[in-house]
Amino acid sequence: MEKNYKKITTNVLQELKDSGEKIAMLTAYDYTLAKIVDHAGIDVILVGDSASNVMAGHETTLPITLDQMIYHASSVVRAVERALVIVDLPFGSYQGNSKIALESTIRIMKESGAHGVKLEGGKAVKESVERIISAGVPVMGHLGLTPQSIYKFGTYNVRAKEEAEAAQLVEDAKLLEQIGCFSVVFEKIPASVAKTATEAIHIPTIGIGAGPHTDRQVLVLHDMLGLTTEFSPRFLRRYLNLAEEITGGVQQYIKDVKAIDFPNEKEQY
Repeated sequence: MEKNYKKITTNVLQELKDSGEKIAMLTAYDYTLAKIVDHAGIDVILVGDSASNVMAGHETTLPITLDQMIYHASSVVRAVERALVIVDLPFGSYQGNSKIALESTIRIMKESGAHGVKLEGGKAVKESVERIISAGVPVMGHLGLTPQSIYKFGTYNVRAKEEAEAAQLVEDAKLLEQIGCFSVVFEKIPASVAKTATEAIHIPTIGIGAGPHTDRQVLVLHDMLGLTTEFSPRFLRRYLNLAEEITGGVQQYIKDVKAIDFPNEKEQY
């Protein structure tokens, strides 16, 4: 029988995985939409560095700063009552220096009130992950297509299609579990590889473009609501077309103002 959890924690996520229940996760970056998403019953909210793209219009996730991530995370945390809120450590705030990684994490946790952080990479970020976890902060890993490394990859194509890279991904997933991550994201990898990796570890896995075999699915909120229209990968399902609806609403407002139909007698004092 499905339990009704008043508050989602990392322990609850593990309990849900162990019981075989799938977990839903979405991004959010502001108070208004986070409040709606949380009230709708989402389990996990990721304050993603994808805010760099959908909120600020940058081509990649690289430009967003730690201060900006804290601003977005604070806005989301103020709105949320039930969901677990995880925040991306932005590019440059953890790579290559575990001391900086911990300092960045402490700022996020203290200044935003978030419940944990996410960072990209496997063996290369082992020391940073260990240091953050040793401070008592839950860490979510991220393997496969890691957008902060886009200039190294040179493409947003599917990762881990080759046998060697797939094997390395599974080993990195095992390593992240071993050093204490509570969960790991698999982005844009073959469904068969995601299945193998999910079966190889005990912690919950999250898929985005990784097929149906992960324990959780995550999408960017603005993509699945149809607020963004330029981005249409195979894995994206649009549940609404808000860009079209908002455009229609704005156009009708313009017509009403120009026709002196708004405000009418009931809409004035």
